[in-house]
Amino acid sequence: MFVIELSYKADLAEIDAHMTAHVKFLRKYYYASGNFLVSGRKTPRDGGIILAVGKSRQQIEAIVEEDPFHQRGLADFRIIEFRASQRADDIQKRIDGSDPRSR
Repeated sequence: MFVIELSYKADLAEIDAHMTAHVKFLRKYYYASGNFLVSGRKTPRDGGIILAVGKSRQQIEAIVEEDPFHQRGLADFRIIEFRASQRADDIQKRIDGSDPRSR
C-alpha cells in the first residue's frame, strides 16, 4: 500500500483552477483501475492525501506523473510505501463517522 501526500506549491486560486482535471484523474484511478482507495484534502488546506494500492512503487510513481497538479508543477508529491498488516472490520463506518469510536 502507499500513502501519496500532495503539498501545494501554488496559491489556492491556481489549485482550484485545475481541480476539475485533478478530480477527473482521481476518478480514473478509483473506478477504472481500482488503485486509489480514499483521498481528501489536508487540514489546513495545503495539500491532500491519497491512499493507494499498486503492484509496485514504480506503478504508483507513473500514476502520479499523470496528475494535472504534478504535470503543471502545482504540488510536490511524497510517496510512502507501507505493508498493511491490520485493518478495522468496520472501516467504512469509521470513515463515514457513523462509528461512535471515531468521534
